[in-house]
Amino acid sequence: MDKIDVLKRSDLFYELDDDQLKPVGELGKEEVFDAGTTIHKQGMMGEKIYVIEEGLVGIILEVGPMAERQVQAATNFDSFGWVAMIPPYTCTATSRALERTTTIAFDGRDLLHLCSEHPEIGFKVLQALACVISGRLRQAYVQLLGVTGADGH
Repeated sequence: MDKIDVLKRSDLFYELDDDQLKPVGELGKEEVFDAGTTIHKQGMMGEKIYVIEEGLVGIILEVGPMAERQVQAATNFDSFGWVAMIPPYTCTATSRALERTTTIAFDGRDLLHLCSEHPEIGFKVLQALACVISGRLRQAYVQLLGVTGADGH
């Protein structure tokens, strides 16, 4: 699939028109991860944000030195690694390819620079990013309720 077509369908760039997608697309580089590859590590600096063209990535919380729990998954046209655009740029979870995954990778600082240089792009991208983060937070809350019980205890 063409890079621009992937971006048009992504949760991060779907609001952009073709003219706005062009400079965004120029920043994105294809990266492919084999199943089992760790892409981000919880607690480390996040430098890249990704849009999945095809594949599956697990979002994993490390809850102890030898324990981890997959809390979410991202699949075709989903973005992950949003911490690369939000200070302090520290990964809040580990991301791992669960199958061979083709992505479009963006340096988070370069994408932020583009957003500041082109406010009409920046507004739409950052609004979409807020929706992505809100959705992930909502999913985490639902999972927490499932663990602790519906009454929160």
